[in-house]
Amino acid sequence: MYLKINLRIFLFAVIFCLTGQMEFYGIAMLFAFAHEMGHLIVGVLLGFKVKNLTINPMGLTVRFGINVKEYNKKVKKGNMLALKKIIIASSGPAINFLIVLVAYFLYNKCNLNIDYSKIIYINIIIGIFNLIPIYPLDGGQILKNILHIKCGLENSYKYTNEISNILLIIITAFSSIAIYYLKNIAVLFIIIFLWNLVIKENKIHNQRSDAYKIMCDMEIENKKEIC
Repeated sequence: MYLKINLRIFLFAVIFCLTGQMEFYGIAMLFAFAHEMGHLIVGVLLGFKVKNLTINPMGLTVRFGINVKEYNKKVKKGNMLALKKIIIASSGPAINFLIVLVAYFLYNKCNLNIDYSKIIYINIIIGIFNLIPIYPLDGGQILKNILHIKCGLENSYKYTNEISNILLIIITAFSSIAIYYLKNIAVLFIIIFLWNLVIKENKIHNQRSDAYKIMCDMEIENKKEIC
C-alpha cells in the first residue's frame, strides 16, 4: 500500500481561502475523510487489501486490490465481486448519513457549543453528491455493478458511460444557473472536477471498446479459418 497526494488540493485550498470559504472546505474535507474511512473499513472486512490511498481536492480515494478468486463466484450474469463492490460503494454515503443522524440527536439532546446545522448540511451534501450515478462516484459504481449483475460486464460499462455523460450535461446546465444567481465558486469547481472524472472515464471506455472489438474480430477470423 502507498499514499499519493494530488497537488491540485493546494490549488483548491488557495482558491477557497481567497473566496472566504476555507472553513467550509476544511470541514467538508474532514467529513470526506470519514466517508472514505467507511469504504476502507467495509472493504477490509469483506477481505480486500488496500492497494493505495490518494488525497485529492475532494477528500481521500481508496483503491483495493482484486482477488482473482472472486471472479469465480457467480451471481446471475455478474459475480460476487460486483455485489461486494456495491456494498463497499454504499458504505461511504452511509457513514455521512449516520453522522447526520448522530448530529441531529446531539442537537436535540446535548447543549454543546457546536454548529450542528453545518455538520448536518455538509454531510447531507457529501452523501447525496457521492450517490449521483456518475462513474466513478459511488453512485456510478453502484449503478455499474448492478448492471454488471443484470446485463453482464461489457454492457455495464457501456450503459454506465452513457448515463454518466447525459446526467453530467444536465447537472452542468442546472449548475450554470446556480452559479449565476448564487455566485458560489464552489459549484463551478465541483462541475470542473466532475467533467475531469468523466472525460478520463470516456477515454478508458473508448480504449476498452476498441480492445473488445479487436477481440471479437479475432474470434470471427478464427472461426472462419476453422470452417
